[in-house]
Amino acid sequence: MADSDAGRARWQQRYDQAAKRDADFTTLSGVEVDPVYGPPPGAVVPDMDRIGWPGQYPFTRGLYATGYRGKPWTIRQFSGFGNARQTNERYKMLLRAGGAGLSVAFDMPTLMGRDSDESRSLGEVGHCGVAIDSAADLDVLFEGIPLAETTTSMTISGPAVPVFCMYLVAAERQGADVSKLDGTLQTDIFKEYIAQKEWLFPPQPHLRLIGDLMEYCGANVPRYKPLSVSGYHIREAGSTAAQELAFTLADGFGYVELGLSRGLDIEEFAPGLSFFFDAHIDFFEEIAKFRAARRIWARWLRDVYGAKTERAQWLRFHTQTAGVSLTAQQPANNVVRTAVEALAAVLGGTNSLHTNALDEVLALPGEAAAETALRTQQVLMDETGVLNVADPLGGSWYVEELTDRMEAAAEAIFAQIKDMSPDETMTGGILQGIENGWFTGEIAEASFTYQQKLEKGEKKIVGVNSHTESVAEQLEILRISAEVEREQVAALGRRREQRDQRAVGTALSALVAAARSDGNLVPPMLDAARAEATLGEICDALRTEWGSYPEIPSF
Repeated sequence: MADSDAGRARWQQRYDQAAKRDADFTTLSGVEVDPVYGPPPGAVVPDMDRIGWPGQYPFTRGLYATGYRGKPWTIRQFSGFGNARQTNERYKMLLRAGGAGLSVAFDMPTLMGRDSDESRSLGEVGHCGVAIDSAADLDVLFEGIPLAETTTSMTISGPAVPVFCMYLVAAERQGADVSKLDGTLQTDIFKEYIAQKEWLFPPQPHLRLIGDLMEYCGANVPRYKPLSVSGYHIREAGSTAAQELAFTLADGFGYVELGLSRGLDIEEFAPGLSFFFDAHIDFFEEIAKFRAARRIWARWLRDVYGAKTERAQWLRFHTQTAGVSLTAQQPANNVVRTAVEALAAVLGGTNSLHTNALDEVLALPGEAAAETALRTQQVLMDETGVLNVADPLGGSWYVEELTDRMEAAAEAIFAQIKDMSPDETMTGGILQGIENGWFTGEIAEASFTYQQKLEKGEKKIVGVNSHTESVAEQLEILRISAEVEREQVAALGRRREQRDQRAVGTALSALVAAARSDGNLVPPMLDAARAEATLGEICDALRTEWGSYPEIPSF
């Protein structure tokens, strides 16, 4: 029996045993379609073991035998602005309109572990996301939204652990069984040093916090994914698709090494690692990137790190359409760009998806633009037939060749990173590449090369350097009132006056004592959150203990 026939037989067995949605799997004209397509019986296909079938190692064609017939991707719209009350209203709108999960965007002071009343926060409160100062803000953020029933993603890395503790406290106050909570915390600090630059401490203390979080979630909140390894911000900083893929997976390997160094069981902690990728405008390149990511991750987890179960070899990922592809010129064109990018993510097998709003290049999304972004996913899901067939582009000569090239390029980059390592670990290479500016230099070079092509007209962006004439009128955009900051600062002041100051002091002292020991920092941080210690107070206590991290200039 040919390998492809044996693979098809295994796929068929799994497909027959799996639950499927009750749906009409036909084309618009009523033609019934198969759940998957592959080589004809008896065909000998070179490298079929690398292409495979959905739900089988190396998972090039997807993690599940049913594809989206079993479960569609999760519509998870990233949102947050102003104060917790305003964002709560937006979340309820998105959930009423068909969103299936929440994704929290935080403002810059929160992302940097600063309170809203600090001088460095002036003018930034509520502007690029929601302002969060203590657990009380999360009570308001999720008011009327049962956290026990709603998967919640939080895009924050530097102060991820204290914000997660505040989220747990908010769930406790709702009466939720915290052990049943589900969602994803970004937490990925490597990509901050590589691309986004939102860190609090030197790398080693951050890695300690991440290890503590992995241990705590594994023991106490097993359904929650404590770490989302993010390539999105690497791509938005100007990397190529291959760099995004390689830097992101290398970071993921670093976190695997972190878990193993803590004595954690890879079969238990690896399923808690998830990924976050950019869906850019080059349609087929992006599809190939997603397919290569699953294949590389499965092979490395099995062959390098010793994972034996399929769940530990799975690469599950969220996708956001490319913010950097949006244009301020002719912004209505952004709806088209977003739809194309979203379709690439879906055909690449994404597990959840955020679609950008047309006005996001100018400001935080307005309500109408946010609804259009949501409807973009719903049109894809309900009208296009993309749910009917698993990996419909599998076997395409072009797509398979691009997938192979993407994989080869990533492997070459892995080798470069490991060559920098003083101890032959991926972690050692990453830390060295951060210190010597290698990652930022590689991204800067890629960005510069692309910009040159734009300026020479070798690459086209409609409305920017081609087809620039337009009859479009200026957009009305969402503006955050200065009153938001004044109200947030006033509310924070009242909260400080009303809380038990002794309890706050005791909790923060216990946190510092834990930082000086080998103990897990999550329990004392939870106690500080319960006492209404603010995010800035928690982070400042650790800044005093661990210091800050200055980036070394590289030219």
